[in-house]
Amino acid sequence: MSMSAGSHPFDQATMLVSVAENRYGGRITPAYANMVGPFGGVIAAAMLNGVLSHPARQGDPVAMTVNFAGPLTYEPFELQVRLVRANRSNQHWLLELEQAGLVAASASAILATRQQSWAATELDCPAVAQADELEVWAASAGPAWIKRYQFRFVHGALTLSGQPGPDSESLLWVRDAPERPVDFLSLLALSDVFFPRIFVRQQQMCPAGTVAMTTHFHADAATLAANGSRPLLARARAQCFNRNYFDQRAELWSEGGVLLASSSQMVYFKA
Repeated sequence: MSMSAGSHPFDQATMLVSVAENRYGGRITPAYANMVGPFGGVIAAAMLNGVLSHPARQGDPVAMTVNFAGPLTYEPFELQVRLVRANRSNQHWLLELEQAGLVAASASAILATRQQSWAATELDCPAVAQADELEVWAASAGPAWIKRYQFRFVHGALTLSGQPGPDSESLLWVRDAPERPVDFLSLLALSDVFFPRIFVRQQQMCPAGTVAMTTHFHADAATLAANGSRPLLARARAQCFNRNYFDQRAELWSEGGVLLASSSQMVYFKA
């Protein structure tokens, strides 16, 4: 089942209202609750919405980096958005999300007016069964945000068996639940949809949280519109766990094998 724009829980959670020049107000809803505060992907999407809603916005996102400085609650927040520099082809933005007088997250975003050019993708899209050939993953418990997505795992599911696996890679089909056409905001949130790699590697939970994430947008608006609400093929893995931090590299592909976005994270853990 799909929902109209604006009525979807994701649109409600990322909605902003202009409160002053270069300043927006918002509130993340409990529908995207995580273990401590809201799901980071929807926080990032709400911040990007401040740029995409700004009257000076030109072009589409090509990169966004978010640094999570502290936990957010479900109370109102304010987002400061500043255009740092612009030229004919790109814009550089800085953002700060404040709540209760403290900065909870800061970000930088680059928008560009993209032109036709030579193109090549050096990564190979994984060859897997189509989404409708796989069972929907049913979480027996967990934070509310998990219910806002539909997961169909090829491998690397979270079982919480306590039996460590050989690696931390997960490969799965994912989409919003209820269905929602993919756009830049939801694509950014989907780039953070992976469970912490330490959970998958050890198959048990521990304190963990993303401190920094960067998403690169390879798709333009037309490519996303053509995808509609069809599921995306998502792959994530860590490269190194060391001294309370690990990284994560991730990719999001369309059903047709087009690389829509890639991302990297640094995540704190205690285990």
